[in-house]
Amino acid sequence: MIPLPARPRILVLALRRLGDVLLSTALIRSLRRGFPACKIDALVFDGTEGILAGNPDIDCILLLPQTAKLSDTARMVWRIWRRYDLAVSTQTGDRPVALAFAAAPRRAGPIDDADPSGDWKRRILQVAVPAEEMTHRVEWLLRLADALGVKRAPDLVTPQGGEDIAIAEPYAVIHAAPMFRYKQWTAAGWRELCRKLLAQGLAVITTGGPDENERRYLDTVWNAEAEVRRLDGGTDWPQLSRLIAGARLYVGPDTSVTHLAAATGCPTVAIYGPTDPRPWGPWPCGGLAVAWDAAAAVQRRGNVWLVQNPLPCTPCQLEGCERRRDSFSACLDELRAQSVFDAIDEALVVKPASVDTTPERSVG
Repeated sequence: MIPLPARPRILVLALRRLGDVLLSTALIRSLRRGFPACKIDALVFDGTEGILAGNPDIDCILLLPQTAKLSDTARMVWRIWRRYDLAVSTQTGDRPVALAFAAAPRRAGPIDDADPSGDWKRRILQVAVPAEEMTHRVEWLLRLADALGVKRAPDLVTPQGGEDIAIAEPYAVIHAAPMFRYKQWTAAGWRELCRKLLAQGLAVITTGGPDENERRYLDTVWNAEAEVRRLDGGTDWPQLSRLIAGARLYVGPDTSVTHLAAATGCPTVAIYGPTDPRPWGPWPCGGLAVAWDAAAAVQRRGNVWLVQNPLPCTPCQLEGCERRRDSFSACLDELRAQSVFDAIDEALVVKPASVDTTPERSVG
């Protein structure tokens, strides 16, 4: 175990997108339970902090602009300079490792052995684990917990607090809009799915973000479906987490909300295209006992069913067939609704998993 004082100050750096920040919460919980008298701060990009709302393991959230200028980074360096006893980077990139160096005399993080610039990072990080390309990103971070000598806490911690959204009847949640076009399933597929769920006696609640382009896309998907209750743009992260946790079923594409759904314990059907699930598949409630396969029509891990169209090129890990974020993806455009229905039929007979939200921190 790395030597630390009795009440260590720890900084965890997670400078990526919303889903990546959520995936870091298993490590943060492991640190909280391993050092119950510690103070833990998280450094994340501005706009991603909502996924940490109400997290009982975090004392303070520091924000860096997503398009940080040199002056922004310099101000952050000044703010965190040697304020901590331990800094833990959750990434292999230059910026988080450099900021970890600024923050603390003791540092930990993953290392990419294929990175030609990795030597300076190895000198900076006293505790390092290999960032194996096809290992799940949460497993990377739990190996850091192992290396730091603390017991793994395998669950992600979802946003907490907020008000319930009153829904009297059993319901399913559909989140149809990923961040990028190349991760989209077909509008016709979503509508067919909606009708199936309605026919099975479930109310259908649809969610989405406030972005105007996303709202227009969802208009094309749902405007003809009068029985759908649309909440896109109308929930914060804690409300969304509570909404999904109370659902009989969640269905969504490769997006941060699908990772959130898996973490709540709700039976979750994830529709994947070009993305390789081995490093990036949803992390089930209770942890991932068996790694995801690269491709299969339907595979299940815990409370998550992952659906793919296993073409010979799946998963390509590219930004669609045209290699750009607004590209189509043949594996998703050609995915039959029946493949999703098969997963849903299984998921609907499973009770939601329970999630432990106890921070286990000492007082005094």
